[in-house]
Order: sequence, then C-alpha cells, then structure tokens
Amino acid sequence: MDKFKIALNIANKQTNFGFGLVAILTAGGEQIFSSAVFKCPCNELNFLYGIVFLLVPALALLLLGYILSKKTWKLLTGVCQHRAKLCHWRKVAAAGMVLFQISTAALVAPSSWIAVALLNGNYYECAMTGTNVSTYNKHLCGATSYQAQCEKEVYRFPCGRPSNIPQTDREDVLLTVRAQSQILGWLLIASVMLSNLLLTCVSRCTSPISYLQLKFWRVYAHEESDMIDSYAPKHAKELAERNLKSFFNQTPPVDIITPSNKDWEKISSLYKFSTKSQYYSTLHHYVENCQMGNSGLLRMASVKSNEVTDDNPAVLHFVDDGRMSL
Repeated sequence: MDKFKIALNIANKQTNFGFGLVAILTAGGEQIFSSAVFKCPCNELNFLYGIVFLLVPALALLLLGYILSKKTWKLLTGVCQHRAKLCHWRKVAAAGMVLFQISTAALVAPSSWIAVALLNGNYYECAMTGTNVSTYNKHLCGATSYQAQCEKEVYRFPCGRPSNIPQTDREDVLLTVRAQSQILGWLLIASVMLSNLLLTCVSRCTSPISYLQLKFWRVYAHEESDMIDSYAPKHAKELAERNLKSFFNQTPPVDIITPSNKDWEKISSLYKFSTKSQYYSTLHHYVENCQMGNSGLLRMASVKSNEVTDDNPAVLHFVDDGRMSL
C-alpha cells in the first residue's frame, strides 16, 4: 500500500474534485488492473500487452486531466472565431504558457500511474520478457547455466509454466527484470518530485506579491468560483421562468438584465495578476471598470486588459479555475 500512498500524495496536489477523482483512479485503478484484469499471455504478444497496460491507461488519465481542467476550455472556447486576435506573438506566447501550465497539471496523474505500475513490476516484467532484442535477452540469461534455452523461453517465465530450466534460474531472471522496473519507478517519482519542487521555487521567487496576499487570492478564487456556480442557476431559472410566463400567458416579458455576449467574453478570458491594478479575477477586473451608461445599465469602460495580462508572471495562474497546483 505504500506505493499507492506515494501516488496519492503526488496526485492530491490537485485540490479540485476532478483531480481528486483522477487521484483515486490512479491509485486504485492500477491495483484493480494489475490483480484482476492483467494476465500476461506468455507468448509473442508479451511486449505489446505489457506496454499497452503500462502506457494506455496513463494516456487516458492525461486526456482526462485536460478534459477536467477549466483552463483548457477557457483557452479553446471561441478560439476558431477569433483567430485574428491570436496572431500577435505576445498572445501566442501567453497561450503557450497557459498550455504549459495545463500540461504540467495534467501530467501528474499519468506520471503517478506509470510510477505505481513500475513499482509493482507486473507490466514491465511481461513486456521485457517478450522483447526480441537478443542483446537484452543475453543480459537477462547470462547468469544462468542454460543461457541458450533461456533466451528462447524467457517469454514463458512470468506465467510459471513447466520448463527444463531450473526454477531458481527463472526466478533470478524475473528478479532482475522486477529490479529494473522498480529502479525506473523510483527514478520517475524522484524526477516528478524534483520538477514540482523546482517549479514551486521558481513560481514563488517570481511572485510579485507576498505569501499572505497569494493565500488570500487563492481563497478569493475559490469563493468566486463557488458563488458563480450557485448564482448562475438562480439567474438562469429567473430568466427561464420569465420567458415561460410570457409565452403561456401571452403577456409582455418583464425586464431582466442579462450580460451581453461581450460581457461574457470579458469575464471568461484567462487572467493573470497585475500589481498595477490589483484585481483578483477577470470578473473583479470587469466590475471595477464598469460605469453607469445613459440607459442605467452597466457598461464596460475602455480598458486595455490584454496589455495588462500578457507581461505578468505566468506562475500566478490558478485564479482562473479556483485551485492552486503549487
């Protein structure tokens, strides 16, 4: 169970529900696959079968990480309709940085899956005993007294089938393969932890605000996200109820103020903190820069928000989805 706790500790750095679910799938799914689903065929399919179980679930978790990230959809929604706005190199660089941030978060779960699978050793053992590389097979069977026969039958070792090769020799070969798998697993875990530490150090060193303000910003982002999720259904229900009453009663609709398309676009864009104008989200930026028009409705003032956000430190990115990956 220790290796699953390691995976959970890595994956639990993602604090929203989606990545919590990914963490559970990472830790528990590998155990289920390894014990109940995975059965090494012990034939010419060993390598393909082992590699598929090692990498394909990791790919699925990677795609799930992209799907569950709000930043992915904020970046992609409407991009085909506004291609001209992305032509400037600074905006392309900003989009690339956001994509990098999404990828670093999405890679946590698949890295955990691969690390746990390597520590377990079943997938790697099946795959490597099915390789047709003579040099590698000679390396595995070099210490046995039946080297030539071992090289021909090494793919049968994971199943424990009867063979002319002594049981001790077969176990030595499998122990070697499992040792290689576990070494790779620990190296992967160490590299993930080191990368996370380096990114955290760089992000904190380049932060233009203090630790407590950064903590306050995270709290604000969570509260705003939760309140949007609760307030939007209420407003949508009010608008739907108004329309239904007007339709069935055949009466003029009551005035209900609803944000325009441009207003939605302004608060849906990705945002980075600026010390010049202390806003904590795109919604905060929008509200602070609204003014009352002649019609009495809130209208957006002329604010060059793109110029404010593109040069800010990329580390302060968690505000858009209410979580912090540090």
